[in-house]
Amino acid sequence: VWRLKTLRHKASGSPNNQFKHKRREFEKSVFHLSVYFVREMIRGVQSGGEEKAARLASLRKALRNPESQLTFIKSENSMHMLIGQLSSHNAQCHVGQACLPAGPYLLTYLSSQSTKLTELSLYTLGNLCPDSTVVREKLLAQGIVSALANCIHNQRYNLAVVEAVGFTLSQLLQAKDATEKNHPITVMASGIVPHVISALTPDPEFGYRPAIECMCCLYYLVSSNLDNAMLIAQGALSQCSAVLITLGGAVAQGNLEGGIELLTWPLLRCLGNLLVSGGDVMPEDTRLLAVLCVFSQAYLHPHPALSRETLWVLNNLTAGSSGFCSGLLLLNMAPILIQFLSFSKGINSMVRNQFHHGTEYCVGLTQAGLLTALCATLKMAEPEVVTLSLDVLYMLVSSSPQVVEEFTRLNGVPLLEAIQYNSEGEQRVRAAYILDHHFPSFSEVNIAFTCYYLWTYYM
Repeated sequence: VWRLKTLRHKASGSPNNQFKHKRREFEKSVFHLSVYFVREMIRGVQSGGEEKAARLASLRKALRNPESQLTFIKSENSMHMLIGQLSSHNAQCHVGQACLPAGPYLLTYLSSQSTKLTELSLYTLGNLCPDSTVVREKLLAQGIVSALANCIHNQRYNLAVVEAVGFTLSQLLQAKDATEKNHPITVMASGIVPHVISALTPDPEFGYRPAIECMCCLYYLVSSNLDNAMLIAQGALSQCSAVLITLGGAVAQGNLEGGIELLTWPLLRCLGNLLVSGGDVMPEDTRLLAVLCVFSQAYLHPHPALSRETLWVLNNLTAGSSGFCSGLLLLNMAPILIQFLSFSKGINSMVRNQFHHGTEYCVGLTQAGLLTALCATLKMAEPEVVTLSLDVLYMLVSSSPQVVEEFTRLNGVPLLEAIQYNSEGEQRVRAAYILDHHFPSFSEVNIAFTCYYLWTYYM
């Protein structure tokens, strides 16, 4: 029988324990990084390749040790490399919560003498903000808002940095829980808003990008549940008006390139909401009326939704303001607005308030061709459009004998067509009511026709 004659030394513990011991020894050696090892690690990560993710994982483990962190920070190009990796698009290597330990360093580098490093740090922070609520809360606790305020104050003449600050701040403010977590209140209290407002004007040489990012920040602030009176007091409304006038001059000359529409979207939304909040624009500044008309025409076909947004702002500007409404007539802008009544996509619903300011105004609109345009819309297939048109027609005939006289020449045909073309009972009744109360001189046939539809609706 074969037997083992020599008994070799048996190590204590199981093979698994031996493996763990070796791994701990290796990690211990990695934790206490040498300068040479750091340089090699940096070089290896920057070179990329298939080993990149594994090298980054080893580096992350090593940086758990405070002593190793100091060695890494003192090494040349270490932070540039780290920030570059954090702002990359490699999903394997960029995980928000894993990057949180780098937060304080990133915030520190917002005061760096190197503007390029400051930019990279800002974009890295901006890319971290949308990752999760945990990441945002940690960055807020670490002082990201005050750091951004100091950064834009110190670098207000460096538009590349201003753009990066706007990007990071907008990423923070657009989070779904931003209002719930009081992010806008924190931003308002930081003193950053005046710097954001001052950056809304595009630079002729640098372009629209910084203004776009800062306008998005203002948009998120205006759209939150804050008291917009604070923003108005800090000049948000007057600055938005000035920027809109500047852009209107460019659009009037046919300049629709360079991202101008990307700035126009948040600008119009901010201006419209600030007007709703009670902000006043100087009534004599009729340039705004001209600019809004320019935008509504220029974007009607390429961007109908943007044209609608423009008319919404015009609606808010003229609502309750006889000065601006009179300006539309004096500047002969009524025909421009009237043409939008024949368009669908909700555009015509934005025109209504312009036609509700008294007899003289209604007569002026009629002379500009409003009655003809209204009659054309009464046969449209959209019930909302027909309802609005009937409401405007009722206001016109109720306030102006001249309108009644002009409409009488049409013998009530447009209203009868509205009754015939619309299946909705509400539109039929409205049209019949106008006929019955304002045009008793129409033929008995028309009256009978009207009564028939009234009877079928109520029965």
